[in-house]
Amino acid sequence: MKVMISGSMAFAKEMVVVKKQLEDIGYEVQLPFETEVHIENPLFVENLNDNLQYCINNDVIHKSFDFITISDAVLVLNYPRKGIDGYIGASTLMEIAIAYHLRKKIFLLYEIPDYNTIRWAHEIAIMQPKILNGDLMKVK
Repeated sequence: MKVMISGSMAFAKEMVVVKKQLEDIGYEVQLPFETEVHIENPLFVENLNDNLQYCINNDVIHKSFDFITISDAVLVLNYPRKGIDGYIGASTLMEIAIAYHLRKKIFLLYEIPDYNTIRWAHEIAIMQPKILNGDLMKVK
């Protein structure tokens, strides 16, 4: 199975670690296009003006959607961020929605945040992702 890892670019280093773990299990894994840029410059994710221009110039949303198209599943690394357990940002929501539309498997590493915490929690729940509770062995 080919798995695309998704999630906030604040988790770029964690994405590389999870990629290795999934590959050790036997999966083919694709990281988001801009992962290395965020690892090299951790503050990049917080500098929205630079980040915006980079994303536009490199068409990262299309590239992410293309990766989803050629994958069998999307794994969302929804670690705590900004005081939110199971953080899922708007870009990740778009990736989940594309995966859902294309009938790809969707996995969340942890529970969907509380509905009062992120306004799109209801939409994510409707897409019925499989919750892994931190256990990558449940990716199937």
